[in-house]
Amino acid sequence: MTAIYLGTQGWSYPSWVGPFYPAGTTSAAYLPEYAKHFDTVELDTTFYAIPRQTTIAGWRERTPDGFRFAAKFPKVITHEKELRDAGLEANVFVEAMEGLGEKLGPLLLQMPPSWTAAGLDDLADFLPGLPAGHRYAVEVRHRSWLKEETFERLKDLLQGHGVALCLVQHAWMPVLDTVTAPFVYIRWLGRREDIPDGEFGHVRINRDVQLDRWTEQVKRYQDAALTVYGYFNNHYQGHSPASVRALQARLSGIE
Repeated sequence: MTAIYLGTQGWSYPSWVGPFYPAGTTSAAYLPEYAKHFDTVELDTTFYAIPRQTTIAGWRERTPDGFRFAAKFPKVITHEKELRDAGLEANVFVEAMEGLGEKLGPLLLQMPPSWTAAGLDDLADFLPGLPAGHRYAVEVRHRSWLKEETFERLKDLLQGHGVALCLVQHAWMPVLDTVTAPFVYIRWLGRREDIPDGEFGHVRINRDVQLDRWTEQVKRYQDAALTVYGYFNNHYQGHSPASVRALQARLSGIE
């Protein structure tokens, strides 16, 4: 059966205590409690620095078999070097994340909004140097990538390396339905200005129309025997666990 891993972007939100985590849950208990409900999470902390091995081991030990961690490449690779001469840092990062063992999911190159299609050659130089045997995804956020010829070149490059084009729901890019790997990586993002940081205890924005459409898209990926990884942030609706459950309910036919 095709696997669908749906989760949130991070788990360390005090405003989830009560609405999602039981009252009185301490921060140290967030992850084990989270893993009772969802089987995957996207790590945002790796964007800022490579975690210590003790931290990675703790994540592995506090989650059940079958759990998957997706992780962003550090910003020094994606935002500061923009992939140029970043092979050493990339290899060090991947080697560190291998400490998760079988719980390691896809690794995401989340490129900055300013990164234009002029970076295509840098991407072409960077991808062959990544350690083999892992799932990688690339997220582009500049509309220059959408020009037909450029997009075809990007798609061909990613397909050639088995790297997924990250499919993003956000105001800055149209919704894409392009598969370039044996798996699909989806991110549902909202605008930070729509929901105050830290106030993530309940749904504030109705996304029923979008979720209905995404349900059909994800079902098609299932039918094509593709593994799906999908992650909601709190700004998408206001409370990302509710967003995950809403999509899960649609996929199972229970609404």
